This record gives sequence, structure tokens and C-alpha cells, in this order.
Amino acid sequence: MTISDIALHAGVSIGAVSFALNGRKGVSDETRARVLSVADELGWAPAASARSLAESKTQTFGLVLARDPRTLGVESFYMQFLAGLEFGLSSRSYGLLLQVVPTPADELATLTKWRRASRVDGIVLVDLVVGDPRIEFASREGALPTVVVGDPSIADGLMTVWTDDASSVRAAVSHLAELGHRRIGRISGPGSLAHTKIRDDAFVDEMNARGLETVLERTDYTPKAGADATRAVLSGPDRPTALIYDNDIMAVAGLTVALELGLRVPDDLSIIAWDDSVLCEHTFPALTALSHDVIGFGSHVARRLFDLVDGEPPAAHLDSTPQLTRRASTGPAPA
Repeated sequence: MTISDIALHAGVSIGAVSFALNGRKGVSDETRARVLSVADELGWAPAASARSLAESKTQTFGLVLARDPRTLGVESFYMQFLAGLEFGLSSRSYGLLLQVVPTPADELATLTKWRRASRVDGIVLVDLVVGDPRIEFASREGALPTVVVGDPSIADGLMTVWTDDASSVRAAVSHLAELGHRRIGRISGPGSLAHTKIRDDAFVDEMNARGLETVLERTDYTPKAGADATRAVLSGPDRPTALIYDNDIMAVAGLTVALELGLRVPDDLSIIAWDDSVLCEHTFPALTALSHDVIGFGSHVARRLFDLVDGEPPAAHLDSTPQLTRRASTGPAPA
């Protein structure tokens, strides 16, 4: 079915059909309504490939993840984030081109190929590191429209969507300090990641300001690394009485280790997770967590991609500050 068929059935010119279907001026409201009605009756739909050629758009945004694919199946954050991103893109019939690669160098090479081939209309950058070369790549003249998922301080003026992780860490420390905990551990992610550094710095600063004893262990976000780090800090003579984890799956693994060591949660050890998920609600005890709407976070990123391709200038957009959801895994420090 073509616009010529619609023109024939509606008794108008092909040009009038084009104006009506594309919402442009040049036809009366009566003609527009008749054209749209005939198009609906005939089951007409625009050809995506032809529209892409005409508008020089692919109706696709790209995201490259430099990660071990085995970790994506167990880490709830990215499953929720991608679902939200896809949902947001669907509002304008856009798709997501997702590629998983082994190294950051492979990621940059993939983004370069996409730009040269005009493969996507824009890109999303995640997991930024300090001095990330992708920022320079996305800042060049003629670069693809880019949304950085991360703190504006590392985005060099690019469009950003971020969460206030520093305030969330401070809230977690404050909650535990009010319960009487004096030695608190943080089981963090890779130290190379910019958001890990932001969280680490806020944690150390808040602990020092309160005169508390700090324990810091870095991991790779996996359950095994979380379990190993937990066992290491709990097996020493001066074990912490509370632990804050950088994701929910490590917190669940840490809870298991604590029980294996004969510790009661929260009587002997309090636990706080990050990126609250269904896992946190269905452990025993249920885990206190720093919660935010990760699906909504992904949808927010999609909206900012559309803003860029529609011509809006880059800006920093605070999505949320993860809030402490109190459950049964935190309690008063042991006497």
C-alpha cells in the first residue's frame, strides 16, 4: 500500500496525502482527517527504510558494554536499565543496538565503526572511568549525539543523566552510625570506575567526619568476589559490625558468608545493599538497600537521547538520589 493508493481512494493529490500523513501545513483539517481515515482503512504504514533514507536517520541508538557476558545474567541493574531504555525508545519507534565486547578498547573501536558507517543516531556511554577516552571521542566535531550515564564532573559538558551516589553513601553511613556502629566496611566495585571513586570518596569522608573506623574492599561486582571480600573482612580480629555493598548480588552473597561464619544478621552484623531489587526483598532477613527506580532511570536516558537528536543542547540531568529502604538486615551495633 502506497500514498498513491491513498490519494486515489481519498480523491486528493499525492502531495496532499504527504502533507496530511506527516502533519505538515498545506491541507485543510477536513482533508487531513479524510486522508488519515483512508490510510487507516487501507492498513497503510510508512516504510521504515524509506523514511530512514529520506530523513538520514536510522531510528536506532547504540550501547556497547565492555563486560563479561556471564555477569549480565546475574546483575539485576543492567537488566532493569536496558528494559527501561528499550521502553523509552519504543515511544518513538526507535530500537536499541546492543553489543557486548570483551575490553574497553573493543568498545571504542565499535563506537568508531558505528560513527563512520552512520549505523546509529546516537549512543549511550556507561561505566565511565576517570580520564575515559570515550569522552574525548564523543566531544569531537561531528561526533554522534551522546548521553553519558554518570556524574557531570566526568562528562566534560556532554549530556548526562546521573544519580547522586555521594549523598546516598552518606545517608547509609548516617543510618548505621545512628544505630551505634563504629567500624563499618564498604564492599565496593572496581576502583577504576568513576562512580566507584565518587562513592569511595564520600564513604571515607563521611566516616572520617564522624570519627568512625573505615574498612574498604574493592571487587569486580560478581557474587564470588563479594563473598570472598566478605569472608576476608569478617575473618580478622577487628571485624566490622556493618557492611555496605555496591550491588545487591554481592550483598546476598555476603549475607550467605556471614551465616556460614555463624554470625547473626542483624544482631552481629548489619548489611546494606545497593540497587534494590526483588532479591533484597526475598532474602532472610530482607536486606536494607539504597533504592531507586532503575527502569525509570533507563527511560530517562532515552528521553535525553531524543532531546539531543531534536536539537536541544547538552545539559546535566539529575535522575534521583537513591533512598535508604529500611528492612530487617540493619539493627543496633552489638554490645
